[in-house]
Amino acid sequence: MRTNKTSGWAIVLIALGALMLLGVFAPLFGKLIGLIFPILMIVLGYYGIRRGKVVIGTIILAFGVMGLLAKLSWIIGPLLGIALVVFGIMLLKGKKSSKWM
Repeated sequence: MRTNKTSGWAIVLIALGALMLLGVFAPLFGKLIGLIFPILMIVLGYYGIRRGKVVIGTIILAFGVMGLLAKLSWIIGPLLGIALVVFGIMLLKGKKSSKWM
């Protein structure tokens, strides 16, 4: 006889599976898996480097970093633009203050 705990998990899994089949959670899980895979590659690459397999560890780590950067490019581009604008404003303020001194 099954316990209530097992039956509860079974109902939760059935509900999640049905919602995924209906397409409710598919975009969320697709994006989450898309981020987890490059992070996993980075971790495995680091682990390989620590274990002494430097060449293969570095290759896996590099692919993981490139994959993660590609997945996060939607936020990296605007942040880089903001950083450039702030840096340019700081340079302009620095020139004006040194000119008067």
